[in-house]
Amino acid sequence: MPRFFSNKRLILLLVGVIILVALISFSLKDRQNASLPEQVVKDVVGFGQSLFSKPALYITDVIGNIDGILNTYEENKHLKVRLSEYASGQAELMDIKAENERLLEIVGKEDDLRVYEPVQATVISRNPDQWEEKIIIDKGAVNGIEKNMAVITANGLIGKIVLVTPFTSTVELLSTENRNFRVASVVAGDKTYGLIEGYDRKRSELIMKRIDSSFEVKIGQKVITSGLGGIFPKGLLIGEVTEVSTDDYGLTKLAYIRPAADFSLLDHVIVAKRSSIVVQGTDGDGTGDTEGEEGS
Repeated sequence: MPRFFSNKRLILLLVGVIILVALISFSLKDRQNASLPEQVVKDVVGFGQSLFSKPALYITDVIGNIDGILNTYEENKHLKVRLSEYASGQAELMDIKAENERLLEIVGKEDDLRVYEPVQATVISRNPDQWEEKIIIDKGAVNGIEKNMAVITANGLIGKIVLVTPFTSTVELLSTENRNFRVASVVAGDKTYGLIEGYDRKRSELIMKRIDSSFEVKIGQKVITSGLGGIFPKGLLIGEVTEVSTDDYGLTKLAYIRPAADFSLLDHVIVAKRSSIVVQGTDGDGTGDTEGEEGS
């Protein structure tokens, strides 16, 4: 009897091995289609995964929504603070403007050094022999353009009008080598005055000279037009201080200014059309071969 059971176990083991080999060969016969056992197993496993994945995804979405709401709440608080600061700044600016108007009425001053009418213009030509010096724009006398009007871009000051025809105007750039071209300037937020005189081509920077040696000029400070020279409106951005040193005689300081505007890429400019009378001042009419350049 024990021998029979032993043989029976051996027979069952062989039958099991045969069935297993048959199933393996059957499954390998065509891998593009799953066998019935594989289908059953995949379906059962897939159903089980769906039971766990759907609640997990739902919880993840809920947590994500809560996090998004919290972030939105914090951003909303931050924006409300900024908005209140903006509203406060606007109110303060309006008050300052109103006070400025009252002061102008008191002193009887009609002109403001900052006021100008912007005239949009397109660059239509550039002298290839003096690539860094002059451009021609498509606005002229018929558009109210006059000699010595300042020309700017969205980034800052680039030059001034030196010649006007009925339909075009010639602009001399700050990067000119004309030594008579000067711009009365001041360090923004300070009372440090000077003159933009010259352009260093190696550094591609403007040179601000005649700075009182008692004043401290720091790297990174902005330089703007002072409006005191008689041509350029007050407050036009010129550039940023990159280096400060003394002049050859050690009596005054000079500063290198990185221009705010790119003189090599000019296609659209703005002419600062002013109604005030241009006087002969620091940046008044110059002398020399170039008509309308600034002098002392």
